[in-house]
Amino acid sequence: MPDIVDTAMASGMFNTLVEAVKAAGLVDTLKGPGPFTVFAPTDEAFAKIPKAELDMLLKDTAKVKEVLTFHVVEGKLMAKDLAEHEYLQAVSGGELKIDAKRWHMHRNMKVNGANIIKPDLAVDNGVCHAIDKVLMPKMAVVGEQM
Repeated sequence: MPDIVDTAMASGMFNTLVEAVKAAGLVDTLKGPGPFTVFAPTDEAFAKIPKAELDMLLKDTAKVKEVLTFHVVEGKLMAKDLAEHEYLQAVSGGELKIDAKRWHMHRNMKVNGANIIKPDLAVDNGVCHAIDKVLMPKMAVVGEQM
């Protein structure tokens, strides 16, 4: 079974995410043993960010790494496991709010307001959940949020 990075590359729907992972220097980490749970923004999710802002983000290694590690949780949490949590701690240290109230009715689960559009993409070193929005952590500057 392929790892997180290989799965993202092969899927065709995470091209911008793969570019961001490379820009952040996280390829080796996400190919590592894990296990990791990754909330993976699709290309359409990244397309919602104005191109100039996205280009700036991809050029700022520290900032893109902070944004990406906000999408990763240690451990392998399938959708049924996510449904048991209200909050999760991201690798970046930030807090992710899980909204699974309607999940039992076969509706989407959410993480920080983003819809989990394809849950449970099993990979060798964890699991990916495709989401429709890029999650932005509160950045270091007080009050600044991308």
